[in-house]
Amino acid sequence: MIKAIVDLKPPRSLTQLRSFQGKLAFLRRFISNLAGRCHPFAALAKKDARFHWDKNCQEAFESIKRYLTNPPVLAAPIPGKPLILYTTALDESLCALLAQENEEDKENDLYYLSRRLIPAELKYPAMEKQCLVLIFAVQKLRHYMLSHKISLISRDNPLQYLITRQSLSGRLARWPLFYCSLTSPLSLSGPSKDRL
Repeated sequence: MIKAIVDLKPPRSLTQLRSFQGKLAFLRRFISNLAGRCHPFAALAKKDARFHWDKNCQEAFESIKRYLTNPPVLAAPIPGKPLILYTTALDESLCALLAQENEEDKENDLYYLSRRLIPAELKYPAMEKQCLVLIFAVQKLRHYMLSHKISLISRDNPLQYLITRQSLSGRLARWPLFYCSLTSPLSLSGPSKDRL
């Protein structure tokens, strides 16, 4: 498998790029910040855009190949032990990592999440992006959250932001409903350790 990754040639057309991105999508839970790594390809996939493979695309392609030749080892969750959710909102993507301490008190990565922000979300204030990444993680990792206690580690406290706002409207009013549906509440554990 490693030889196939090393020998992989860069895409020469939009069809080949979409094929490559489809293969990456299949492996997305194993790749940290996949949306950020694939960002240079976004301009090539736009409607009516001319396919021009530039230096940024080549660097991103080589970076992904290097990552895939030495991927992190993900572990299965241990029943009954609490989980740790790391979240971060970057300029153009959202990232989350679900981890758990094993019996030797060493953290094991369990699941990576990431996605690009749509143009409207790019305009959100930083704190609303932090809330959005938490909503994204809650939606995708709901099955873990229903069966484990979760500690949230984030640079900011999106939960406190939503709870202490005097008036919520629109999307901010809908987001707390996702937290209410969880049987085990999230607890904040402090600033992010930049694990993502």
